[in-house]
Amino acid sequence: MEYRSSVITSKYLRSRKIPSTACSGCGLGLNHKIVVQAISELGLDVADVVWGTSIGCAGRQTFATWKGDGFAGTHGRVYAISRGLRVALPPEKKIILTVGDGDAFGIGLLHLIHAARSNADMTVIVNDNLGYQSTGGQYGWTTPQGSHTDSSPYGMFEHNLMSDEMDVLDILKGAGATFLARHVAMDGQRAVETVKKAILNRGFSLIHMPYPCPTNFASRELGSRNQVNIYRWIQERAAPLGEEKENTVWATGIWHDASNSRPEFSEYVHETVEKIRRTGSI
Repeated sequence: MEYRSSVITSKYLRSRKIPSTACSGCGLGLNHKIVVQAISELGLDVADVVWGTSIGCAGRQTFATWKGDGFAGTHGRVYAISRGLRVALPPEKKIILTVGDGDAFGIGLLHLIHAARSNADMTVIVNDNLGYQSTGGQYGWTTPQGSHTDSSPYGMFEHNLMSDEMDVLDILKGAGATFLARHVAMDGQRAVETVKKAILNRGFSLIHMPYPCPTNFASRELGSRNQVNIYRWIQERAAPLGEEKENTVWATGIWHDASNSRPEFSEYVHETVEKIRRTGSI
């Protein structure tokens, strides 16, 4: 496994970005490895993928790590850029985005909804460290209720997109997304298999992937930066769909799979333009 891991690393990733520059014990590397492993198992080459990144921990750590073509979007705008790229790129090119929870579910939510609405072919990996950790550890759109953070020293009590039976994946399903899933960073091969399905969907796919942040979230919520504690804390609150317990925060697995069931955005655009050229109308 170690040999295989090094082969994959040397094939797909830039050596100057390995090991990661993330904080010690950060779980983002696990999420990143899951995505690259899925790409490898699908037999895709570096030239087959365009990798986009956003702002914050997720964007900073994964930007320019991919050996092939890549880009960075300003805060919340990577999905709009990707829709444009989808029209410009050959259909066989895969667009994979690694973004943070604030970028996806906060400032970028409207752009994200429009990407889902149009069913643009892209795979969005939302790396969720449970708040705004790169700016000091404030609570965010998916911070578990009751959690102590820099901006909620008495416990986060606001309603958010993962509380009171609300779930951000339901919003995206209603918007038209054709593949939705959730995994925590420690799900390993289960998550790899899900990412493979997401990439193969000719349409909008998103996987929400909470991961441990020992530096900010754990130090405030658990009173310790001990990496083992925060990894266990997340694992204890995650369970496969259908096996949820009373304390389950993250039900993991495939939430919605309607792969290849709706017209894909760029194909629809090209077909419509061609029809106008031939007939002068739609």
